[in-house]
Amino acid sequence: MTRTITIANQKGGVGKTTTTVNLAAALAATRRRVLLVDMDPQGNATMGSGIDKNDLKYSLCDVLLGEASARQALQHPTEAGYDVLPANADLTAAEVQLMNKIGREKQLSLALDTLRDDYDYILIDCPPALNMLTVNALVAGDGIVIPMQCEYFALEGLSSLLDTIEQIRLSVNPNIRIEGLLRTMYDSRNNLSNDVSSELVEHFGDQVYRTVIPRNVALAEAPSFGQSILKYDRNSRGSMAYLALAGEVLRRETKQNHHITQ
Repeated sequence: MTRTITIANQKGGVGKTTTTVNLAAALAATRRRVLLVDMDPQGNATMGSGIDKNDLKYSLCDVLLGEASARQALQHPTEAGYDVLPANADLTAAEVQLMNKIGREKQLSLALDTLRDDYDYILIDCPPALNMLTVNALVAGDGIVIPMQCEYFALEGLSSLLDTIEQIRLSVNPNIRIEGLLRTMYDSRNNLSNDVSSELVEHFGDQVYRTVIPRNVALAEAPSFGQSILKYDRNSRGSMAYLALAGEVLRRETKQNHHITQ
């Protein structure tokens, strides 16, 4: 059964795209069939997967507006190890046009329905805003991963995201749940990082992933080469962290499926 995970946080610069690209690569390394969906008009996940966002015949914009099928827009970058539904700045126009469309919040979900059987995991990268694109991504998802920096303003805005998730759960997607909170760009030498980390665990308990993504030069460099951290520097701390995260994601799913079958 396909698991669709939306990676969201309306705060920018917290590692959403880094997490989407590298978790996709890490899950693909475990022989899972993975699709990355770039729902951000900046197209960083597209570029970080080795695809030129300015040279696309069809993009996610065309899919959402019904001008191309999801299968027509699919990209298969061999280096990445996973497939991509790419995006570029055109997606901003799609958001504007979606506002007048009936069932506007379900357009991504409907598009993905034609592909779900082909993949074990679908990962959706969101823009840094609670807009119609993010709402589409949340409606399409089974679970949400929330990347968070352990800094002073980390918890600010989280309540807005949690409220939005709850509204979507009550209205259009009763199956959605928080998959986990992921601590990113973590520096254990920083007292504030440790304090915020403890606060997150205290508030959210088991929903906080045990895996912590460290501050890592290689992680910052990899996107400029259009590569995941596994391709760029497999032995780096960043690579090890995302492989560990993939293992944790897989274990949580196995545990959840075990509960369902009991």
